[in-house]
Amino acid sequence: MEGQELNEIAKKAVAIGNLLEDGKGEDVVVLDVSALNSWTDYFVIATISSSTHWQGLYRQVKEYAAANDLEIHKTVQKTQQGNEWNLVDLGSIVVHLMSKDARDFYDLERLWHAGTKLKGN
Repeated sequence: MEGQELNEIAKKAVAIGNLLEDGKGEDVVVLDVSALNSWTDYFVIATISSSTHWQGLYRQVKEYAAANDLEIHKTVQKTQQGNEWNLVDLGSIVVHLMSKDARDFYDLERLWHAGTKLKGN
């Protein structure tokens, strides 16, 4: 997306990605999936190292959301253990905080490969 102006929501998604990186989230990726579905526009994906790490990053996402007019619609633990994959639904932005094993297994970047990467490798 180099050379293109990002809209306000895209800027917020990238800001959340930067926030997760600052909090030691690994392999942070921001994907524009707006052309691929009707229920969200951006995925922010990060690898977490523990449930304590998840709690810290989740707190940062909550604080960012509150300060930037983003409503948390839902927080879901997508695996039985609860610390493998946590999803934070902010409406136009969905944040995925995943353990390395869950990230490797579900491989969201491959599933959503047609999305445009705004951040990440």
